[in-house]
Amino acid sequence: MTSLQHLLLPTLRLRAPPPCSTGAAVSYLRFYSVAQDLSRIKNDPNAIATNKTSLNDNRTQTLRGLGHDLYPRFVPDTTAKTWSTRSFLDRFVSLAHNETPDIPQAALADMKGHPHRTKRGQLSLLVTELPRLLSPCLHELPIGLQDPETRIRNRHVDFQVNDRAAQILRFRSLITFRIREYLQVKGYLEVQTPIMANLAGGAVARPFQTQAVEFPNRHIELRTAPELWLKRLVLGGFERIFEIGPCFRNEGIDKIHNPEFTTCEFYNAYANLDYLTDVTERLISELVTYTNQLTLRQLPSLSTCNFSIHKPFPRVDFFENLQRLMNAQLPNLKSPNAEAEIIQQFHDNGIPLPESPTLPKLLDRLASKYLEPSCQQPTWIMNHPECLAPLAKSFTDQNTKQRVSARAELFIGGKEVVNTYEEENSPFEQRRKFEEQVKYRNDDNRADIDEDYLKALEWGLPPTGGWGCGIDRLVMLLSGTDRINDVLPFGNLRNVVSLGKGGRDVLVSP
Repeated sequence: MTSLQHLLLPTLRLRAPPPCSTGAAVSYLRFYSVAQDLSRIKNDPNAIATNKTSLNDNRTQTLRGLGHDLYPRFVPDTTAKTWSTRSFLDRFVSLAHNETPDIPQAALADMKGHPHRTKRGQLSLLVTELPRLLSPCLHELPIGLQDPETRIRNRHVDFQVNDRAAQILRFRSLITFRIREYLQVKGYLEVQTPIMANLAGGAVARPFQTQAVEFPNRHIELRTAPELWLKRLVLGGFERIFEIGPCFRNEGIDKIHNPEFTTCEFYNAYANLDYLTDVTERLISELVTYTNQLTLRQLPSLSTCNFSIHKPFPRVDFFENLQRLMNAQLPNLKSPNAEAEIIQQFHDNGIPLPESPTLPKLLDRLASKYLEPSCQQPTWIMNHPECLAPLAKSFTDQNTKQRVSARAELFIGGKEVVNTYEEENSPFEQRRKFEEQVKYRNDDNRADIDEDYLKALEWGLPPTGGWGCGIDRLVMLLSGTDRINDVLPFGNLRNVVSLGKGGRDVLVSP
C-alpha cells in the first residue's frame, strides 16, 4: 500500500459539500458496501459497521464539487450530482491499474469500502481500494436546464440536474406501489388482460388500430379500457380483481391528456356505490398522508397536498347542480327534441358547440364548464345522465324525473380523479344501451355492439361495483404538477415521436 493510499483511507468521507459554483463535468462513484450494515447504521446512530466484506449495493452515489477540500466527498442517497473531472484526474491520474480518459471530461468510477458513521453522525465510507474508472462521460453537465423543450428531449440529463424531475418519477413509483399494496391487503387479485383485440370496447373513445402478421386482413385495436375483460373475470368467479396498466385513446394532447396513459381499475362483486365511495375516500386520505410524509422526509422538492381530506366528501347531483349553476332547466333527455333544445341553450349562453354535437358530448361540455370547476375540494358528482355511462346500471331519479346512471365521479381541483359505477349486469338492458350508444356514433365515438360481451353476460354477472383511476392524473394531483408531461418519464406522445427528428441539444457553459 502506497503512502498516497494510506493518506486517502481515513479522509474519503460521505459528507454534503457546498454545490459547484462552476460548470464542472460529471463523475459518479458507485458505492460498494454492505446493505445490511448501511440499514443498521442509519437506524442506530451509535452503531459502527464491523463487517469487512465489500458487496455491491444498489446505491448509486454522487459527488458534488470538491471546493477547497483535499479529497472528494459524496452523499449517501440516490440523488446524482457533479464532480469535476479535472479534480478526478489531478487526484488519481497517477494511480496504478487505473485507466484515465484522453480528454478532460467526466468519468464514471467505482469505489469500495466499509460504511460507518463519523463523530458528527454522518454516514461515511472507509475505502479499501482506490477509485477505478468505469466509463468516460464526453459532455459537461449543465448547471441547470430551464427550457421545457430542451428538458423533455434530454430527460437523461434533466433527471441529473433537476431534483424535482427525478423526484416526481420516484414519487410516481411509490404511489403506484402504495395503491397496489392497498388493494392486495383488501384481498384483490392483480391480473393482466389483453391490450390488443378485434374490438377495443370499455370506453366511448377513438381507438388506435394496427395489424398483426398472423391476421393480415383484419384490423386489431388497442384497448381504450380494460373494463370488459375484467368483468369477464368476475363472471368467471374472481370476485375481487384489479389491474394497473396502459390504455390507448387516439385523441388529442393537452396539459392533462395523453393518448397513452396508465389506469388502475378494480371490480368487486356485490359492492355498491356506498362501498366504492367509502373505499375511495379511505385510499385518497391514505395517499395524501403518505405524500406529505414523503415530501418531509424523502422528496423535499415536492410540495405537500393542500386540499381537505375530511370524510365523507361532499356529494352533488349532476342535474340539480348543473341547472342551478346554469340558471336554466334542462329538457327531459328522453324527449326527441332534447338535443335541439340543449343546442339552443348553448346559443343562449354564448357557449361554443363541440365538434359533432351529440347529446352525450353536449352534456359533457356543460359539465366541464359549470360542474367540474366548482369541485376544487374533493367532491362527488352523482347521478350522471344515462347516456354518459352506457355500461352502468340506470334508474329514474325521483327528484329530476331523468334517467340517470348509478355512477359517482370524484373531482379534486376541478379535475376528475376517480370514476365508480354499479355495473350493468342485465344482457337485455346492456344491449339496449349499446344500441342507444350506436346512435351517437361518429369519428370520435366508434361505438359498436359487442356481441361477445353480451353473450358473456348471459352467464350471470353478479351485482358488481367498478372503480377506475388515472394514475398519471392522480400523481399530478398529489405532486402539485400541472402538466402530464412531468409525470411521464419521457413526456407525452408528441415528445416521444419527435425524439429522433432533431431538436435542441443541451447547451452548457464553456
